[in-house]
Amino acid sequence: MDVLDAVAVFAAGVAAGGINTIVGSGSLITFPTLVALGYPPVVANVSNNIGLVPGSATGAYGYREELRGQRGRLLRLGSASIVGAVVGALLLLGLPAEAFDIIVIALILVALILVVAQPRLQKWVLGRREGEHRPHGGPALWVGVLLAGMYGGYFGAAQGIILIALLGIMLDEDLQRVNAAKNVLSAVVNGSAAVVFTAMWLFSDTEINWWAVLLIASGATTGGLIGARVGRRIPPLVLRVVIVVVGTVAIVNLLA
Repeated sequence: MDVLDAVAVFAAGVAAGGINTIVGSGSLITFPTLVALGYPPVVANVSNNIGLVPGSATGAYGYREELRGQRGRLLRLGSASIVGAVVGALLLLGLPAEAFDIIVIALILVALILVVAQPRLQKWVLGRREGEHRPHGGPALWVGVLLAGMYGGYFGAAQGIILIALLGIMLDEDLQRVNAAKNVLSAVVNGSAAVVFTAMWLFSDTEINWWAVLLIASGATTGGLIGARVGRRIPPLVLRVVIVVVGTVAIVNLLA
């Protein structure tokens, strides 16, 4: 990795850390950056996942005020995130690399659709919650978070948007507190998958590019703090345009 490549990966990490904290889908910045630089898709995905963990943690910390009173809920839902993330990570490592090339294109397309549709999803969430009181999500939300964790452990882009939709529909909370909970659960998913990937690297032939991990982690840590601080001031349309452009580039690279 030369200096320009390192700068590009670090900058992508900063952007991804901020976007993950504000919206979700930061992997649509870092993952295609690594692929464009020549990393095999599975190596890029695993390295990206581990690198984004510190950014998820700093993003959650930045929303600590909105997290007050949610400890019990997050402990309960966090167990679903852990189980789902481990299953998703094992699927990523267990399925043939050729399968990842096909599956990830479909996942990116779904993620891009979710990014574009986010304003409508938010309106739908608010409409569903009008006049209703839901102190907790119940078993349905636990299962939904489990499935989102599987998705996040396998690939992860747009898992934040999926979690916001789930939590917003099934919990009686404003969207800022929902977003705070989303940041914690995303951190749990990324962290759990990172433990699996690191263990497999230690005890098997799983490939991880630790330079990419370090650069993304450094950038994402900064981006997570920035995202939590200024996220409400960034026009959502700008973020969606950037994500869609980069995601489209990723699909083109994977099909090339």
